[in-house]
This record gives sequence, C-alpha cells and structure tokens, in this order.
Amino acid sequence: MPFRFSLVALAFASLLASGAALADSAPVSVKVNMARILRINAPASTVIIGNPGIADVTIQDPQTLVLTGKSYGQTNLIVLDNEGNPIADTMIEVVQEQAGLVTVYLGDKRTSLACEPVCQPIIMLGDDTGYTGTTIGSSQAVSSAAAAQ
Repeated sequence: MPFRFSLVALAFASLLASGAALADSAPVSVKVNMARILRINAPASTVIIGNPGIADVTIQDPQTLVLTGKSYGQTNLIVLDNEGNPIADTMIEVVQEQAGLVTVYLGDKRTSLACEPVCQPIIMLGDDTGYTGTTIGSSQAVSSAAAAQ
C-alpha cells in the first residue's frame, strides 16, 4: 500500500493547470463563460464538480480536462482514476473578465459592454433581463442571416 499512496501523491503533485501545479492553497481560476484546459499526468476516469452551477468539467481524453466557468463563485474539483482513487481535489474559482469590460448602470438596471477596440453589447450575469433578451435576439438574428447565405 505505501507504493500505491506514493503513486497517488505523485499523480496529485503532477496535475497541471496551464503550466501551474494545482494545490489546495491556490484555486484554479477560470473566467465566466470561458473554458480552460487542465492537463494531468495520470489518466482520469471520473471528474466531479461540487457545484455544477458554478463550473463544468469534462474529460477530453484521459489526461486532458476542459473546465468551463458558468457562474461567479468557488467550488471544488475532484479527479478520480479508474479504480476510484483520488488524483486531485482542488478549489475552482470562476471570475469575471476585467479587460475592456464596461458596466453601465441606469437606475437599478445594469448592462455590460466589451470595449476593445469598439464597444459591443455582451451578456453578463446580473445584467438587466430586458437588455439580455434584446442582446440574445440580436445575436440570433445575425446567426440566422449568416446561415441563410
């Protein structure tokens, strides 16, 4: 058994997130509505997200995970091998993109714009639902027009 424990400890130590080792003290950060690749040195069989409303993770191949930020907050990620042994247990932090983001408040209604190089409407959690619906409708109209050509 000591050999098995050292393999699990080694696998945990070798779990990488875009070049940075996952550790209990430093959460893995991903932006909301964005994905991030996590590469691991031990094959994963099962991945578990504590709160699937905050983040999602899928196994791309046994040593590549895709982490997607869904909502702001923190949750944990557990990775198990095919025997159910833990490879990793780490915190995930989903954060807001800061670069080029402009938030406009009109009374209690909030809208978000991405302003690099020109301001365009984007959808962020917490935006006014009317604004969000209009933005989604506009995006769907552009997609439909592009598909019709």
